[in-house]
Amino acid sequence: ISTRRRRSSAVSAPARAMSGTPFTIRPATRGDAEALGRLGARLVEMHHAFDADRFMAPTAGTARGYGGYLAGQVDDHATIVLVAERAGHVVGYVYGAIEGTDYMALRGPAAVLHDVIVAPDERRGGVGRALVGAILEAFTAREAPRVVLSTAARNATARTFFDGLGFRETMVELTRELP
Repeated sequence: ISTRRRRSSAVSAPARAMSGTPFTIRPATRGDAEALGRLGARLVEMHHAFDADRFMAPTAGTARGYGGYLAGQVDDHATIVLVAERAGHVVGYVYGAIEGTDYMALRGPAAVLHDVIVAPDERRGGVGRALVGAILEAFTAREAPRVVLSTAARNATARTFFDGLGFRETMVELTRELP
Protein backbone atom coordinates (compact mmCIF):
# COMPACT_ATOMS: atom_id res chain seq x y z
CA ILE A 1 0.00 0.00 0.00
CA SER A 2 1.39 3.36 -0.94
CA THR A 3 1.41 5.89 1.87
CA ARG A 4 2.62 8.76 -0.27
CA ARG A 5 0.62 11.92 0.43
CA ARG A 6 -1.63 12.91 -2.43
CA ARG A 7 -3.84 15.94 -2.38
CA SER A 8 -7.36 15.21 -3.57
CA SER A 9 -9.77 17.75 -4.98
CA ALA A 10 -12.16 17.13 -2.07
CA VAL A 11 -9.53 18.21 0.44
CA SER A 12 -9.14 21.71 -0.95
CA ALA A 13 -12.61 22.36 -2.35
CA PRO A 14 -14.84 24.68 -0.32
CA ALA A 15 -18.07 23.17 0.92
CA ARG A 16 -21.21 24.84 2.19
CA ALA A 17 -23.19 24.15 5.32
CA MET A 18 -26.97 24.13 5.29
CA SER A 19 -26.82 27.82 6.24
CA GLY A 20 -24.87 28.56 3.05
CA THR A 21 -21.77 29.80 4.90
CA PRO A 22 -18.70 28.25 3.25
CA PHE A 23 -16.21 26.05 5.02
CA THR A 24 -13.09 24.44 3.62
CA ILE A 25 -11.56 21.04 4.24
CA ARG A 26 -7.76 21.19 4.25
CA PRO A 27 -4.77 19.27 5.62
CA ALA A 28 -4.01 20.14 9.23
CA THR A 29 -0.80 21.93 10.07
CA ARG A 30 1.24 22.15 13.26
CA GLY A 31 -0.26 25.62 13.66
CA ASP A 32 -3.68 24.00 14.21
CA ALA A 33 -2.52 22.34 17.46
CA GLU A 34 -4.56 24.57 19.77
CA ALA A 35 -7.81 24.07 17.85
CA LEU A 36 -7.16 20.34 17.42
CA GLY A 37 -6.52 20.08 21.15
CA ARG A 38 -9.71 21.91 22.04
CA LEU A 39 -11.75 19.57 19.83
CA GLY A 40 -9.82 16.50 20.97
CA ALA A 41 -10.49 17.41 24.60
CA ARG A 42 -14.19 17.62 23.74
CA LEU A 43 -13.95 14.10 22.31
CA VAL A 44 -12.38 12.89 25.57
CA GLU A 45 -15.12 14.62 27.61
CA MET A 46 -17.89 13.07 25.49
CA HIS A 47 -16.50 9.56 25.77
CA HIS A 48 -15.86 9.87 29.49
CA ALA A 49 -19.49 10.92 29.90
CA PHE A 50 -20.59 7.78 28.01
CA ASP A 51 -18.63 5.45 30.33
CA ALA A 52 -16.39 6.94 33.00
CA ASP A 53 -14.87 3.55 33.84
CA ARG A 54 -13.83 2.73 30.26
CA PHE A 55 -12.76 6.12 28.89
CA MET A 56 -10.07 8.34 30.38
CA ALA A 57 -11.11 11.44 32.28
CA PRO A 58 -10.26 14.83 30.87
CA THR A 59 -7.64 16.81 32.79
CA ALA A 60 -6.33 20.36 32.66
CA GLY A 61 -3.66 19.12 30.23
CA THR A 62 -5.91 17.14 27.89
CA ALA A 63 -6.29 19.85 25.24
CA ARG A 64 -2.57 20.59 25.15
CA GLY A 65 -1.64 16.91 25.05
CA TYR A 66 -4.22 15.97 22.42
CA GLY A 67 -3.34 18.96 20.26
CA GLY A 68 0.36 18.19 20.50
CA TYR A 69 -0.24 14.57 19.58
CA LEU A 70 -2.35 15.39 16.51
CA ALA A 71 -0.03 18.18 15.37
CA GLY A 72 2.81 15.66 15.60
CA GLN A 73 0.95 13.35 13.25
CA VAL A 74 0.73 15.79 10.33
CA ASP A 75 4.20 14.88 9.04
CA ASP A 76 3.69 11.11 9.32
CA HIS A 77 3.11 9.79 5.81
CA ALA A 78 0.89 6.97 7.07
CA THR A 79 -1.57 9.37 8.72
CA ILE A 80 -4.09 11.88 7.52
CA VAL A 81 -5.30 14.79 9.62
CA LEU A 82 -7.77 17.11 7.93
CA VAL A 83 -9.57 20.12 9.37
CA ALA A 84 -12.76 21.92 8.49
CA GLU A 85 -12.22 25.66 8.58
CA ARG A 86 -14.86 28.38 8.50
CA ALA A 87 -13.92 32.07 8.51
CA GLY A 88 -10.38 31.25 9.63
CA HIS A 89 -11.49 29.04 12.54
CA VAL A 90 -11.09 25.26 12.77
CA VAL A 91 -14.59 23.86 13.39
CA GLY A 92 -13.86 20.14 13.07
CA TYR A 93 -11.24 17.57 12.23
CA VAL A 94 -10.84 13.98 11.09
CA TYR A 95 -7.83 11.79 11.82
CA GLY A 96 -6.94 8.41 10.38
CA ALA A 97 -4.05 6.22 9.31
CA ILE A 98 -3.13 3.48 6.89
CA GLU A 99 -2.14 0.38 8.84
CA GLY A 100 -0.77 -3.01 7.89
CA THR A 101 -1.99 -6.43 8.91
CA ASP A 102 -3.18 -6.55 12.51
CA TYR A 103 -3.33 -10.14 13.77
CA MET A 104 -4.89 -9.10 17.09
CA ALA A 105 -7.77 -7.43 15.23
CA LEU A 106 -7.92 -10.34 12.74
CA ARG A 107 -7.74 -7.99 9.76
CA GLY A 108 -5.52 -7.33 6.84
CA PRO A 109 -4.22 -3.93 5.78
CA ALA A 110 -6.79 -1.18 6.24
CA ALA A 111 -7.31 2.49 6.77
CA VAL A 112 -8.37 3.24 10.34
CA LEU A 113 -10.54 6.27 11.00
CA HIS A 114 -9.51 7.21 14.55
CA ASP A 115 -11.33 10.50 15.20
CA VAL A 116 -13.94 12.73 13.71
CA ILE A 117 -15.43 15.61 15.64
CA VAL A 118 -17.24 18.80 14.79
CA ALA A 119 -17.74 21.74 17.16
CA PRO A 120 -21.21 21.51 18.76
CA ASP A 121 -22.46 24.76 17.18
CA GLU A 122 -21.35 23.53 13.72
CA ARG A 123 -23.12 20.16 13.75
CA ARG A 124 -25.87 19.13 11.36
CA GLY A 125 -24.51 21.44 8.67
CA GLY A 126 -22.55 18.96 6.55
CA VAL A 127 -19.13 19.51 8.13
CA GLY A 128 -18.81 15.97 9.51
CA ARG A 129 -20.00 14.40 6.28
CA ALA A 130 -17.50 16.52 4.31
CA LEU A 131 -14.63 15.58 6.65
CA VAL A 132 -15.39 11.87 6.41
CA GLY A 133 -15.88 12.12 2.64
CA ALA A 134 -12.50 13.83 2.27
CA ILE A 135 -10.63 11.25 4.35
CA LEU A 136 -12.35 8.38 2.53
CA GLU A 137 -11.21 9.91 -0.76
CA ALA A 138 -7.66 10.23 0.61
CA PHE A 139 -7.71 6.61 1.80
CA THR A 140 -8.95 5.52 -1.63
CA ALA A 141 -6.18 7.52 -3.35
CA ARG A 142 -3.68 5.64 -1.17
CA GLU A 143 -5.24 2.35 -2.27
CA ALA A 144 -6.53 1.28 1.14
CA PRO A 145 -8.79 -1.75 0.62
CA ARG A 146 -11.20 -0.80 3.41
CA VAL A 147 -11.67 1.55 6.33
CA VAL A 148 -12.54 0.53 9.88
CA LEU A 149 -13.49 2.61 12.87
CA SER A 150 -14.71 2.28 16.42
CA THR A 151 -17.33 4.37 18.15
CA ALA A 152 -18.64 4.33 21.70
CA ALA A 153 -21.51 1.88 22.08
CA ARG A 154 -23.61 4.60 23.73
CA ASN A 155 -22.91 7.16 20.99
CA ALA A 156 -26.16 6.65 19.08
CA THR A 157 -25.63 9.83 17.06
CA ALA A 158 -22.28 8.63 15.71
CA ARG A 159 -23.59 5.13 15.05
CA THR A 160 -26.48 6.54 13.02
CA PHE A 161 -24.12 8.92 11.20
CA PHE A 162 -21.72 6.14 10.19
CA ASP A 163 -24.56 3.76 9.27
CA GLY A 164 -25.79 6.47 6.90
CA LEU A 165 -22.35 6.61 5.30
CA GLY A 166 -22.38 2.88 4.54
CA PHE A 167 -20.38 1.53 7.49
CA ARG A 168 -21.46 -1.79 8.98
CA GLU A 169 -20.92 -3.25 12.44
CA THR A 170 -18.16 -5.87 12.43
CA MET A 171 -16.71 -6.00 15.96
CA VAL A 172 -18.02 -5.30 19.45
CA GLU A 173 -15.71 -4.33 22.31
CA LEU A 174 -16.59 -5.63 25.76
CA THR A 175 -15.08 -4.23 28.95
CA ARG A 176 -14.98 -5.59 32.48
CA GLU A 177 -13.39 -3.79 35.39
CA LEU A 178 -11.00 -5.84 37.49
CA PRO A 179 -10.78 -5.75 41.29
